[in-house]
Amino acid sequence: MNTTSTRGKPDAGPAQQPFTYPLRKEFVEPDWRRIPGFKDVTQAEWESALWQRKHTVKNLRELKATLGALLPDDLAMSMELDQKERATMSILVPPQMLNTMAVEDLWQDPVRRYMLPAFADRRTDWANHPRASRDSLHEADMWVVEGLTHRYPTKVLAEMLPTCPQYCGHCTRMDLVGNDVPQVSKHKFATGQKERYEQMLDYLRRTPTVRDVVVSGGDIANLPIQALEPFVSALMDIPNIRDIRLASKGLMALPQHFLQDSVLQGLDRLAKKAVDRGVDLALHTHVNHAEQLTPLVGKAVRKLLDMGFRDVRNQGVLLRGVNDSPKALLDLCFTLLDHAKILPYYFYMCDMIPNSEHWRLSVAQAQKLQHDIMGYMPGFATPRIVCDVPFVGKRWIHQVAEYDRERGISYWTKNYRTSVEANDADALERKYEYFDPIDTLPESGQAWWREQPKAA
Repeated sequence: MNTTSTRGKPDAGPAQQPFTYPLRKEFVEPDWRRIPGFKDVTQAEWESALWQRKHTVKNLRELKATLGALLPDDLAMSMELDQKERATMSILVPPQMLNTMAVEDLWQDPVRRYMLPAFADRRTDWANHPRASRDSLHEADMWVVEGLTHRYPTKVLAEMLPTCPQYCGHCTRMDLVGNDVPQVSKHKFATGQKERYEQMLDYLRRTPTVRDVVVSGGDIANLPIQALEPFVSALMDIPNIRDIRLASKGLMALPQHFLQDSVLQGLDRLAKKAVDRGVDLALHTHVNHAEQLTPLVGKAVRKLLDMGFRDVRNQGVLLRGVNDSPKALLDLCFTLLDHAKILPYYFYMCDMIPNSEHWRLSVAQAQKLQHDIMGYMPGFATPRIVCDVPFVGKRWIHQVAEYDRERGISYWTKNYRTSVEANDADALERKYEYFDPIDTLPESGQAWWREQPKAA
């Protein structure tokens, strides 16, 4: 390659790239009237949060009634079998999210693959990893009061409620969130909501080392603003709390909720108080594919940014068959950034919950994806791919200490103790294990796993 050039006359210029920018897809709200059950729905109805909640699909019967002939019989039967034998979450899909699916080919649609899983999607050879568990991150083990997880030195997670406007098939909190399903009887909070919130606030008032609170669930879009606002306002009255992050996939799946006058007014009051108190207030959402972003989502985000939210950030999950290619990730990141004004932040590896092996990627695959998306976006908007290691926390995918690719076991270290390790002298010396999907291993590694007993 000749790289020489005359001074002032460089021969460099735009090069052909593996990924083409700008995006070619038009950013528009999909026409919901193409779906039989929504063919007579007006724009006013569609943009109503009440209408969206009332017409959310809650079971296979309602899905069939909504989609009509667009739902293939074999897919419907596969979904029914999945609900009976594999699913860890019940069906719950708002019209807004259903409208982002490619209804002309639902078998292949990436959004359908994780929101409406079918039995045929899942692996039959390794449906479960032998080390999979219901509470894969052991968040309940680290509850300092019921629903308040203290895993990091200066950060806590407040699980405000156990419901969402939508249920994702890969939900990491499937142990707590949603309705019972044949495979899982869900954990129930033993303490009443008001008392739990007071216990959380009391702990934070007594624990000045905590500066950062993630207010989550479930999903804060299912918490009435009359309950959310006083809790978040009380957090701002605690001197040591400097960062508050509200977590809601509902921002994407039900943006109509965040466009209601009462919700906007409550969030606006919180944003103004945050500025007055010097607290950074942000909202984190969860978008896994570019098709899920529409102008209504962008409209809701702009309202939040205009009222003073520091950021709206995305925390997606890497899922096989959904976003496991550089193109899918870059399409999503540029759509987030250019159209929805959402900052690409993290992509998590899918957690090791039961029946999730068909979604999970190996650490090596995640490392390659991180490599392949670098250099396209500005540094501040280039998402980090992270592995959420049990009893450790988030680690950038290249921070692995050791990696046995034959058996698919990666080893990770940490520099802090969780709330259950206060007296554990070896916590900072130990290497913590994480496990690749077995089907990504060489045959010798798969054979080794066949001989191992399942974890208790």
